[in-house]
Amino acid sequence: MLAGMVLAFSNFMVVLDLTIANVSVPHIAGNLGISPDQGTWIITSYAVAEAICVPLTGWLAQRFGTVRLFIWGMIGFGLFSLLCGLSTTLGMIVACRIGQGLCGGPLMPMSQTLLMRIYPPEQRAKVMGLWAMTTLAGPAVGPIVGGYISDNWSWHWIFFINLPIAAVCVFAAMALLGPVETERRKLPIDYIGLGLLVFWIGCLQIMLDTGRDHDWFGDPMIVALAVMAAVGFLVFIIWELTEEHPIVDLRVFRHVGFTSGVVTLSLCFGAYFAGIVIIPQWLQMSMGYTAYSAGFVTAFTAMTAILAAPFAGRAVGKIDVRFLISGSVIWMGFVTLWRSGWTTTADFWTLALPQVVQGFAMPFFMIPLTTLTLGSVRPEETASAAGMQSFLRTLAVAISTSIVLTGWGNGQRVARDGLVSALDPGVGSSLAGTGITAAQTPQMIADLVDQQATVLSMNNVFFVAALVLFLAGALVWIAPKPTARVDMSAAH
Repeated sequence: MLAGMVLAFSNFMVVLDLTIANVSVPHIAGNLGISPDQGTWIITSYAVAEAICVPLTGWLAQRFGTVRLFIWGMIGFGLFSLLCGLSTTLGMIVACRIGQGLCGGPLMPMSQTLLMRIYPPEQRAKVMGLWAMTTLAGPAVGPIVGGYISDNWSWHWIFFINLPIAAVCVFAAMALLGPVETERRKLPIDYIGLGLLVFWIGCLQIMLDTGRDHDWFGDPMIVALAVMAAVGFLVFIIWELTEEHPIVDLRVFRHVGFTSGVVTLSLCFGAYFAGIVIIPQWLQMSMGYTAYSAGFVTAFTAMTAILAAPFAGRAVGKIDVRFLISGSVIWMGFVTLWRSGWTTTADFWTLALPQVVQGFAMPFFMIPLTTLTLGSVRPEETASAAGMQSFLRTLAVAISTSIVLTGWGNGQRVARDGLVSALDPGVGSSLAGTGITAAQTPQMIADLVDQQATVLSMNNVFFVAALVLFLAGALVWIAPKPTARVDMSAAH
């Protein structure tokens, strides 16, 4: 139980760091004397490093041992967290965030792997529920914690709070996890594959994070990054499929169940993160919420997901996982469609209730989907398949974030033009009758139009996200029903 709590908490800490810095970027940028655009590199650097390291987890675990990799990853994560908090320049904090991402990348899949190794087979479905709870809670709680710390303490503490957690996890892992250490195998290193992986993921992530600020393909730099990412990706696939000891095993995609499962996972996480990205920003920009209070609206999903996770773990062995996945994803689609009717007059519970309802579906999607994907590959391929699954989930979130923010911004401009053309020419005179002066009228009308354009565009994004979820709910039926017993001990 102690080991399980430590591993679950370590996973929560790493997932929390994906979003905790997002709301603190303005504070960090102001303190370091950099622009907000430059401040986004604090987010980008961590995401790139983690995206690169996650698919390497299976190879690293075989090379160095699962427990040893977890302990040293946690030590590195704590050390780079300290250095992030002590940073005084943009270059220093970006370099330390890269180190934090490289060390933190393997911790999430390793925590799951070790949870499965320390619990007997009959309890592993329940442990999957515990792990899913921490994975769901992290992104939702991150903005709340980050907003509170930045508003009331100092942005440095969003990194310093990792230190005691990392220390406890390291000492607990050394004391409790020794018996479940795995054998080490001295595998040859695929240097070319590793280099190609770093190259194309780096180009893609930088393109996605900076494209919105550079008019996308209207900027030669974005075009160059897109071309390099595409060429690097194609060369990477060819190399890995022909290499005897590939750094990433792409052959797992020959299994129809695995491929349809990870496609479903990617679509669902992309659509799910549309809400996580947009809702806090909309609440702060248009509805007058603080970063701290806006985080509470999204946090309700995690709260109800925690309540539902144990039931999802029990249901996996009794009901066809495809029914569970399809039903929960369609549930999420209807909740997203519900959000597409929001207005600027919505009160707190009108905004929070869809989050509450959505939370009940999340564990019934995540836990069975892992069972489906890992049950579709051979036992010796489980580690590679699990690492690829985590990698595609991370990549889907990055791509979705860029697409959603771009679509939201473009939609606001279109909606604004439509609202302006539909305005009654006599609206100014009507406002004058309420005591508003002629000098105040244009600004007031502009503010109202912008507010309505923002919510109209957001509702359109939610409508599209709902359609994506309905599609994902249908795609899962391409997979055959898993018949083999799933060895979850290598799950990522």
